[in-house]
Amino acid sequence: MNAFLQFQKKYADSDSRFFESGGFRVHYKVFGKGEPLVVLLHGSFLSIRSWRDVVAPLSEKTTVLVFDRPAFGLTSRPVPSPENDVRYSPEAQSDLVVRLIEEVGHEKAILVGNSTGGTLALLVALRHPRQVQGLVLVGAMVYSGYATSEVPAFLKPLLTGMSPVFSRLMKFLITKLYDRNIRGFWYNKALLSDETLAAFRKDLMIGDWSRAFWELFLETHHLGLEKKLGSLEVPSLVITGEHDLTVKTEESFKLAREIPGAELEVIPDCGHLPQEEVPEAFVAAVMLFLEKSMKRL
Repeated sequence: MNAFLQFQKKYADSDSRFFESGGFRVHYKVFGKGEPLVVLLHGSFLSIRSWRDVVAPLSEKTTVLVFDRPAFGLTSRPVPSPENDVRYSPEAQSDLVVRLIEEVGHEKAILVGNSTGGTLALLVALRHPRQVQGLVLVGAMVYSGYATSEVPAFLKPLLTGMSPVFSRLMKFLITKLYDRNIRGFWYNKALLSDETLAAFRKDLMIGDWSRAFWELFLETHHLGLEKKLGSLEVPSLVITGEHDLTVKTEESFKLAREIPGAELEVIPDCGHLPQEEVPEAFVAAVMLFLEKSMKRL
């Protein structure tokens, strides 16, 4: 923790804040004021940087909270052990979201989640329905990827015991494939500058980052979210980029059909990260949803 604290002090911005919870020192920022609180949840391999072009316009009429999820950005990367409460599981992350909502003085929030951040937003709504006023699911992984991956139970003790070896292997693979992976999120790749890509790489590769990512991987399990969608009772908007190849548009169409009363927004000329590729269109869709949602509440 002391070593990572040095990274936090070195790279934190003037508006950075930190919050201790579950063994993590969580990096977050708050913009704007008033109701509702909007929590933005970034996807894997990214950081709060993913919301850089939308926090200002979204916070003109509301409060916006962004934070680095465990294993990413400037949030610390402790190693779980029998002596601590550190957990990287989706459930632990969902509980962390609720604690952050309380930390900034709110009782409820509208959750906006992109990719695996969308998986997490949906999980929070199912586990803590009283704390969620609405959902915006942007290329959310529900029927594939993070939400359905699972480390076989019989293998987990072996993989856990060999964590130092496998985390080094993961470090090699992610380092080698990182740029290609991030570029694959974009439809118009010319809009992703080398400087932005390098900044995202720096956000991820801090401290013992590969071990943290390995711990995140070890905690993956099939969440069964598709079986619970019918129980959702909050206003919901499903957003998909017209050319999303990471979470195919058909999956988002299906998600919108299966969440009761959900709206669907297809944003043209973008891939998996509409908040980055076409921020103006993304903000317009989210603001319209917020206005309609607050009238219903």
